[in-house]
Amino acid sequence: QAIQQLPKLKNGVKKLINDQSVNLKIEQGVVIFRASKEMQTRIEDLLEKVKTDSLSAAEEKELTIYQELDDYLSHVNRLIRNSTHNSEVSLAA
Repeated sequence: QAIQQLPKLKNGVKKLINDQSVNLKIEQGVVIFRASKEMQTRIEDLLEKVKTDSLSAAEEKELTIYQELDDYLSHVNRLIRNSTHNSEVSLAA
């Protein structure tokens, strides 16, 4: 049921996942998807360029893809946390 709620991945986001820009971490016993350190550093660099108004068109497109991936991972992580929480509530009942 939760899988059906996931939005479809766009090509740029698919490439980032295939390039291993996403890592799995365990937080409080739950698997969570996180951007790699390299990707986080790149995003910070791009955001700095936004502040100085020196972002190229290609970098703007790259940042948009990172933002889409962040939205997607946040959505997936929320579903995982909610599913885990609901399972814990069911077991307690």
